[in-house]
Amino acid sequence: MRSLGLPLISFGLTGAVVANAYYQKKQFYPSVVYITKSNSSMAVIYIQALILVILIGKLVKKIFFGQLRAAEFEHLMERSWYAVTETCLAFTVFKDDFSPKFVALFTLLLFLKAFHWLTEDRVDFMERSPMISYIFHIRIIVLLTMLGLLDLYFIVGAYQTTVTKGASVMIVFGFEYAILMTVCINILIKYLLHTIDLNREVFWENKAVFFLYMELVMSFVKVIMYVVFVLIMMRVYTLPLFAFRPMYYAARSFRKALKDVINSRSAIHHLNNSFPDATSEELTEADNVCIICREEMQSASKKLPCNHIFHTSCLRSWFQRHQTCPTCRTSILEPVAPSRDAPQPPPQAPQQPPLPPFAFPFNPLHMPFQPPHPPQQQPQGSAGGQGAQQAPGASTSGTTPGASSGRPGSQPQQPPPPFSGFPGFPMFPGMPMPGMGPSPFLPSMMPFMAYSIPPPIPPPDFTGLTDEQLRAMESNAREGVESRLRCLQNIQLLLDAATLMLQQYSVAAASVNVANTMGTAQSPQPASSTSGEYQQGPDLTTDPQPP
Repeated sequence: MRSLGLPLISFGLTGAVVANAYYQKKQFYPSVVYITKSNSSMAVIYIQALILVILIGKLVKKIFFGQLRAAEFEHLMERSWYAVTETCLAFTVFKDDFSPKFVALFTLLLFLKAFHWLTEDRVDFMERSPMISYIFHIRIIVLLTMLGLLDLYFIVGAYQTTVTKGASVMIVFGFEYAILMTVCINILIKYLLHTIDLNREVFWENKAVFFLYMELVMSFVKVIMYVVFVLIMMRVYTLPLFAFRPMYYAARSFRKALKDVINSRSAIHHLNNSFPDATSEELTEADNVCIICREEMQSASKKLPCNHIFHTSCLRSWFQRHQTCPTCRTSILEPVAPSRDAPQPPPQAPQQPPLPPFAFPFNPLHMPFQPPHPPQQQPQGSAGGQGAQQAPGASTSGTTPGASSGRPGSQPQQPPPPFSGFPGFPMFPGMPMPGMGPSPFLPSMMPFMAYSIPPPIPPPDFTGLTDEQLRAMESNAREGVESRLRCLQNIQLLLDAATLMLQQYSVAAASVNVANTMGTAQSPQPASSTSGEYQQGPDLTTDPQPP
């Protein structure tokens, strides 16, 4: 309803303007002169012309394209934005030639550009569509014929105008329609190639080759035309800023097409000379279905460096566009890595010269221990007096009966160190007992003693591992990292919850303190009276006296 209301309003305003002019002048020619001299009337006429162009465009779109797909509409809006920007820049260059004819020519140019873009997208859709109807072919053929004739007509008109009247803005229009003519030829070649491919019963291997070289030639022609146009504009007018963006895209397209041609030829050379043919045993062991054509592989198959197998014809067609493996996307232009079937032994480390017999090898885990120190005296009767000598005939407290004979010169049997049986606490001569104080002196030289736990073993060399082992190690490491990340996320969640609870506790405690302070300020009572009441109260701990 909204799309219908604007044209109706425009038609109503146009009718009112024409009726007003005819009512005042009573004749056709004076009415036309009156409308052209009135700015408000001309504004209404311009809006009416724009509405008519939009309606004609919608009608042509409905006839030749029907309902536009989402991708086609998105591409149309994106390209139209850049085209309008370039048009505004062109207005700044040709501000002296600004006239209604100039605006009409630019509007018509945008109109034809939009239909060229839609036709290109619709022809590209042929390759992805399983069924193509006869109506589709009729529409495309008629539309390409009309666009080509219009492009040729405007090119000839711009050339004749330039020859007869000299350099003018028609140079820009002639160049733009020449670019559109190359686009139309490109679309026509694509349509013919797609049509031939659809009518063939077998797969057409050379289709990708034709597409590749067609894009290279067309992009090269566009670059040459843009360079010539810029040189002419710089000589006649000034630097054409509006032509820089399309010229850059044309140069980038030509560079990409040239790179694709070089890479495809290199990939085909590798396919013919470097990659081995797949044997029947390899086809039996692996999945013998080619993922490119979805057919079983019986013969004429190639094995890529990544051990994936495909039809030779399918690979040749695939390498025309992509130089990677269709399955794992591994580049086939890189040098082939050496086979892992017979891994080379790792190089041996250089032997170190032997150490002297009195020297200890350096180990970062060695720690100096303190030297022996005299035992501390313990009081009599305590359970910790292990090293005190007893007088003749006296017994040692803290020892079991029969542990000491009490004869002169006999030494009491000391219990073993508390942590000597644990593997994590090796006891060495000179090492202090647990729970004893530090040594009162430090010697000038303290020996390095090693732990009983050996140092960590350096990581092994991975050059001899197979691809399956490396993938297994990678999956295990990935699972470990994911589990650690989940644990860290849970810890972060718990910390956030604890922080929130602590904030709530602090707010609650602050509110309680404020309430207590306000209650104390409202009803103060002396401490002496409270203590007196407590002292004068009845003693509940004693039995009451009888009356």
